[in-house]
Parts: sequence; structure tokens; C-alpha cells
Amino acid sequence: MDSSTYYTALGYNCRSNSGAENIMKHLTPKETAKFLHDNPSALFVDCRSEMEFFFVGHPAGVSHVSWNDGPDWEINPHFVGEVKKLAGHSGDRPVVLICRSGNRSVDAGHALEAAGFTRVYNVLHGFEGELDDTHHRGSMNGWRFEGLPWEQC
Repeated sequence: MDSSTYYTALGYNCRSNSGAENIMKHLTPKETAKFLHDNPSALFVDCRSEMEFFFVGHPAGVSHVSWNDGPDWEINPHFVGEVKKLAGHSGDRPVVLICRSGNRSVDAGHALEAAGFTRVYNVLHGFEGELDDTHHRGSMNGWRFEGLPWEQC
């Protein structure tokens, strides 16, 4: 089951209270860093697995809520609730999502929009970036490639 079907089954829809359709914004890593600097109340969430978060590294100061995680890689049914708690139960607080390459965070963002969040942002190319011609990440784009602050356990 894909994420939109899953969250529709839980009773969420993709419309805000005003009836206007939510539209996730997409930012490059450098645009994200500027956005976070200019919007200190924004919630920055890394939605990768716990193993990726701790062992590959993560942006400095980011919160962690897995969108899906091993061993079965199923969607975290508590994802929206955990983000709501971090956001102070405010759907109007900007939420910026990052994953490995910018794909999972789109699915996670759609789930947040379906749950009523109105200001959702996705980090293009994610933390590690897209695959290059030799199937390696981190050589073309991404948070770490751009030299932005990050940490590793």
C-alpha cells in the first residue's frame, strides 16, 4: 500500500481547512539552510531510518522521526503523531523534511499535508544526494555535499 492510500484509509485528506489544496515546497540544501536561519521556529525533521540517521550522519540540530524503518520497512503509523507532538500540535508551523535523496521525504510530506499541515517543505537531493554514474551518492549534490553542518555518531 502506498503512503497516500495508507493515510486516506486512516481518514486523512489532502485539503487544508480553507479548502485550498496543500502544495509542498521543494528547496535545495542551501535554500533550506537559509530558510531555517530565516525561520527559527521551523521544525527540521530527518525522516530516514534510525540506522541511517546515526551511522551515515544527519544535519546538525535536526529532529529524527523515521518515515519507515527496518526490519520490515513499513510506514511508521505514528509518524504524523510524532511530528505533531514536535510541532507543538500546530499544523501551521513550517515543517522541513529531509531523507537520503529527497524521495521518502516527499511521501512523508504528503502524509503531513493530508493530516492538516499547511507549510511543508522537502529538501531536494536529501542528505546524501542523487546517485552518480558509478552509483555513488555524495558526489553531485545533497546536504553533506554542499558542506552544510552535519553530525555523525
